[in-house]
Amino acid sequence: VQLQASGGGLVQAGDSLTLSCAASGRTFTGHVLAWWRQAPGKEREFVGVIIWNPGLPVYADSVKGRVTITRDLLKNIMNLTMTNLKPEDTATYYCASDDQWSITTMKRHSTYAYWGQGTEVTVSS
Repeated sequence: VQLQASGGGLVQAGDSLTLSCAASGRTFTGHVLAWWRQAPGKEREFVGVIIWNPGLPVYADSVKGRVTITRDLLKNIMNLTMTNLKPEDTATYYCASDDQWSITTMKRHSTYAYWGQGTEVTVSS
């Protein structure tokens, strides 16, 4: 499994941004694909996840209402759209995947065996 995140950059507070994660190497039926982020000096934080089939997203409470996760089945791409960005959203954003998951484990870092390289998002105030 290969995951490649892209779309990061420098934005201003209040802006919107869409990150993409290109997934390859296998079919992802039965997988969950997730977004995580890590700010400098902090632990990696769960942002949200999408159950690949049927395309059902689940979001962290900390970002709920400001993020939307979608996926393109044909292109095997997962997108994370963030609105009303805040300086505290500054982090490196990672996509991750695994097929061994449950509702109770999908928000755990240890659930994910496959990780992309990360894309940096900087939100200026």
